Amino acid sequence: MSLEYLMNRMSLILSVFPGLGMLDHAFEQQGFCVVRGPDLLWGGDIRDFHPPPVFDGVIGGPPCQSFSPIGNVNKTRWGEDSVMPDMIPEFSRILNEVQPRWWVMENSPMAYSPREEAHKLTMDLAWMGKKQKRKRCFWSNLNLQAHLEAMPALVDVDAGSERTISSKDSVDWKGSRARNKRRTLGDMLRLQGFPEDMLDHLPITKSSAKKAVSNGVPLPMGTAIANAVSKALANGDL
Repeated sequence: MSLEYLMNRMSLILSVFPGLGMLDHAFEQQGFCVVRGPDLLWGGDIRDFHPPPVFDGVIGGPPCQSFSPIGNVNKTRWGEDSVMPDMIPEFSRILNEVQPRWWVMENSPMAYSPREEAHKLTMDLAWMGKKQKRKRCFWSNLNLQAHLEAMPALVDVDAGSERTISSKDSVDWKGSRARNKRRTLGDMLRLQGFPEDMLDHLPITKSSAKKAVSNGVPLPMGTAIANAVSKALANGDL
């Protein structure tokens, strides 16, 4: 087996539940080669997907509706079929089939790990000096917290004339309560750290794009995670 093959495999990762590829983009910036699996957004279904065991890593964020407070309200009012089902078991199945060296799963703080032995890391975009409060959790077999770069001092979050805004105000696809008007798709992408015209070439409705952007991982947060993975692998933390 050639050294070139081994080096390529070391950087080849599978992304499941990729959505618009917002987390993928952060890993690609770190030099990983990302292969995107099927997603409902593009007419695919992970439940019919059986990947070959050729990937060094697996990343992904299963739908979080089953674990969100509003999701529980919808299920109580409209029934279990009103929200996406719990898809973490599918993420676990993919791990069993691929047998990667490492993996990272993103979801809401109220979700659970796909593996019994895993490190849990909670992050808030506001901790990174941004004006959006957006808390997400990451589970991994790597100890990512040990390799995170220092966060900006929290006192800097409120610097300037703008106040720190909540995730509802900043990325809610129905509009901002703070500004009392609907946000554009470009506004939402910018707040998530992406170019405002990033999706202009994609064959997707504006409504679907807004929902996907609001559920995606902000680029600064994804970059911090991808960088921590790179450092953990370089350090041999497996």
